[in-house]
Amino acid sequence: MTEDDVQRVLHDGQRRMHDATEGLTRELRTIRTGRATTAVLDDVLVDYYGASTPLNQLASLAAPEPQLLVVQPYDRGSIGAIEKAILQADLGLNPSNDGTVIRVPIPELTEERRQDLAKAVGTIAEHSKTEMRQIRRDINDELKRLENDKELSQDDARRALKQGQELTDKFCAGVEELAEAKRQELLTF
Repeated sequence: MTEDDVQRVLHDGQRRMHDATEGLTRELRTIRTGRATTAVLDDVLVDYYGASTPLNQLASLAAPEPQLLVVQPYDRGSIGAIEKAILQADLGLNPSNDGTVIRVPIPELTEERRQDLAKAVGTIAEHSKTEMRQIRRDINDELKRLENDKELSQDDARRALKQGQELTDKFCAGVEELAEAKRQELLTF
């Protein structure tokens, strides 16, 4: 029974770390690099007939050129609301419509802005690593509780704590790889 408890605790920690890494990936995708990507518009919510609706449910999104996004609404009546939502999303984008589609030019990033975004990536990555360490702390607390309740031997607890640390190291290294890839993407012209 105790080995099952240890595996349950470690598996739960691994799942939580994986979820945190997925969240980091989504957050990094929203950081603009000066190249058009529809992920920039993922968090845009449109007030569509009184309901906050994600933009990707109201329109097809495309990046036909490196510096242009095209938003084609499924309902032409929603063009104004979509354009307003993109402006209000505070993404630094200026959409324009021709009555059927909305064109969103992506401005080139300045060197200074690229440096600022690279620093922001570092901050986001550090928050993510802190989250990993908090999950490790939760794993350790649970394993120590099992040991104190005499459900786990001291040797098994030590071995499980080491596995929890290895898991944390692996996920922190993954976070750093994601952040470094994003930094390189930002700083490459």
